[in-house]
Amino acid sequence: MSQPEPPTDARSANRARFELELEFVQSLANPFYLHSLAQQGVLNQPAFVNFLNYLQYWKEKDYARFILYPHALHHLELLQHAEFRTEIGKDEWREYLNQKQFDHWRTWRDPSRTQAATVPAEPPQDPQSATAPVGGQNGVITNGT
Repeated sequence: MSQPEPPTDARSANRARFELELEFVQSLANPFYLHSLAQQGVLNQPAFVNFLNYLQYWKEKDYARFILYPHALHHLELLQHAEFRTEIGKDEWREYLNQKQFDHWRTWRDPSRTQAATVPAEPPQDPQSATAPVGGQNGVITNGT
């Protein structure tokens, strides 16, 4: 299968570059893709780090309006940090980022759901602390009744 012919006029070439960069920036919203790039060693190559820095123009409103997956811009910002580029190669970080992204999508329209979605870091130590409070309704003691 042959490659399509490169555009000859400047306008077509600019459009093709725009579409290619837009598609790449949007792919950064996928934690599994970031994990794959990190495991392949791509994220720490100096040329790629420079490319990530160059892509920050997508955060300007004239370009950001074309982004369908806003997490892509957040991940682009995180990729500017060497520590993140290293850590995203670990399975735990990929899963953590994936879960945070899922939780955001699940609750972003209704902030009150974020409280219900919060999972305690560890189970209660005392088994009785997980039971209903003693006293009245909702733990309120009402004049001895």
